[in-house]
Amino acid sequence: HPCGPAQQFTRRGAISLVRRPVIMATQGDPPSLLVVIAELDPLYALDNDASDKESSILTTRLSNLLVFINSYLMVSHENRLAVIATTASQCTFLYPVESGVTVSSTDRHRGFIPGTCGQYEVFEEINGTIARGLKAVVEEMKEGVTGRPLLAGALAKSLCYIHKHMTTDKGKQALSRILVVKASPDSPSQYMPTMNCIFAAQKNSIPIDACLISSDSGFLQQACDLTGGTYIRVPEPKALLQYLLWVFLPDHSSRQMLTIPPPHHVDYRAACFCHRKLVEVGFVCSVCLSIFCQFNPICSTCNTRFRVPGLAGSKAKKKKTA
Repeated sequence: HPCGPAQQFTRRGAISLVRRPVIMATQGDPPSLLVVIAELDPLYALDNDASDKESSILTTRLSNLLVFINSYLMVSHENRLAVIATTASQCTFLYPVESGVTVSSTDRHRGFIPGTCGQYEVFEEINGTIARGLKAVVEEMKEGVTGRPLLAGALAKSLCYIHKHMTTDKGKQALSRILVVKASPDSPSQYMPTMNCIFAAQKNSIPIDACLISSDSGFLQQACDLTGGTYIRVPEPKALLQYLLWVFLPDHSSRQMLTIPPPHHVDYRAACFCHRKLVEVGFVCSVCLSIFCQFNPICSTCNTRFRVPGLAGSKAKKKKTA
């Protein structure tokens, strides 16, 4: 036989490589801009005496997030990224930050930064910057500030950043999207500012994706439904990285060719303006569209006066005199 076993294996391998479909970014594909909003309350307990278990949770979640970010940047060299950390007291940009920020060897020794032996220099710089900013935010969380994370503030910062950087240096229009990694319940007091940000994202065609770790979020369900994003609740926290790479790494055009979980049931309950509670049936002001859980003769938002039900058509009848 003219061809030996080695040559036959080589030819078969070449044929299999040719037949295998390869999906990769081309020069004609538009660049992508991703803004990741990471909620830090589920990553670290607000306690001064942190146990080893809590520290391992923080390190694991950080490693999963960094792997997802590095994978997103490897899809195309034109992809751009921003990471925002939100707590009960602040919304901070973890990346990008001001130039000149370095990472000390002490931070690497304490486990805040993964090992960088043989790592790509760009990934090493991004991972170190994010880990350093996360460490600073966690140390401020130990001071005893309680409350729900500022989701509305993080969304507002994301929209402002996208509006400023949506056009690249080469004049291309970037495909922007927002990814929210959340675990704590919703705060009804943030209903109005959150919905305003959602409507702004819908008007500017900016999809909002949501990755929930433990509890569902009615706000993010409405955000994903109105903006065309994807809402996923991770059944097991250990599978966070798997869902990030499977569902949220591809862009929205590529997700149409994938088999992803079906859309989640959307909770359209609104928060009342008087007690900040989620209600299914309430009273709506006909002038400013404010929602109340109980009837008020005067709207607290626009001061419009309404007639009391049952007394609007009652008038005293005059007696006829002979």
